[in-house]
Amino acid sequence: MLKKIEIPSSVDRRPIPDKIKQRIDSALARIERFQDRWDRPQIEQFVAADYAHVYQSLDWTLQTQMTIGQRFVEWGCGFAIVSAAAATLGLDVIGIEAEDVLLTQGRETIADWDVELELFHGNFLPPGAQRLADDPMLPSLGHPVPDAYAKIGLDLDDFAIVYSYPWPGEDDFHEVVFERYAARGALLLMFCGPNDIRLYRKT
Repeated sequence: MLKKIEIPSSVDRRPIPDKIKQRIDSALARIERFQDRWDRPQIEQFVAADYAHVYQSLDWTLQTQMTIGQRFVEWGCGFAIVSAAAATLGLDVIGIEAEDVLLTQGRETIADWDVELELFHGNFLPPGAQRLADDPMLPSLGHPVPDAYAKIGLDLDDFAIVYSYPWPGEDDFHEVVFERYAARGALLLMFCGPNDIRLYRKT
């Protein structure tokens, strides 16, 4: 089962290093330019998170919660900003993304941030996880790409922390997948919208 860990409302007052804040602001400007392009189709399933708030919440988590290791995976990493931020906090990071064009942007983020992490093209859902969905139209189910974990050489239960940004209505599905496939003691950090970041531990 999952145990919810309350993140204090004051977490958004945690200081962010100037260098990290500058990198986040630069990445947001890149996202805005990317989304303003008219000469290519928009990727409807990419929406920017509140990266500063996510950084603060992840930093708080690492400072206050026991972890079962250092491996961190981002489900649907997009521009890989959360992955890059996690790397600056000392985690061993892997990002998974289904869209090639977003992987290209993610690799640019890695270069800009000068961090070491790996990005993989593929489906972030473990094999068989789609059967856990009670709605066949969930956005997480619409990625006809190969299983990323086979490429990585790891399973979901090899990761200590999972980060996801579920679309409205699919947060329960992400929780169910995490509960089914993650290791006991692992943490799930979810950005569910402005001022709504949730943290769970599998017990």
